[in-house]
Amino acid sequence: MNRISVLFICTGNSARSQMAEALLKKYGNRRFEVYSAGLDSREINPYARRVMKEIDMDLMGQYSKNIDVYFGKMHFDYLITLCSDAEKRCPNVFPGIGKKLHWSFEDPAAFVGSESEMLTRFREIRDQIEKHIKTWLDKQDKED
Repeated sequence: MNRISVLFICTGNSARSQMAEALLKKYGNRRFEVYSAGLDSREINPYARRVMKEIDMDLMGQYSKNIDVYFGKMHFDYLITLCSDAEKRCPNVFPGIGKKLHWSFEDPAAFVGSESEMLTRFREIRDQIEKHIKTWLDKQDKED
């Protein structure tokens, strides 16, 4: 069985795309090869790690990567941008891409607040991404 390859892109590859990568790996039932990258990659945000651990998903083994790691070097069935910045800055023509999708989520790291408020914001974005992935997977199942 050929697995469907997916590349999630956001600005920093520090939160949203890392969470999306882990969630699709969990819910995709081995049907997907999942990757993530950023336009300006930086370390994975510690709040992202914490909120994923809360749902028994450890981001160990995942690390931040720049889009250059993949650009023109791999084929992806789907390139999914997760923020408006990535949607604007990601090349319209990406060699080796089947379909380009855009799912816009706020950057939880841009939120300013107490530790408790930051965790709440990261949980909200994590849950939004999780819901979107489950909905997309349901749609994929109906198309198969």
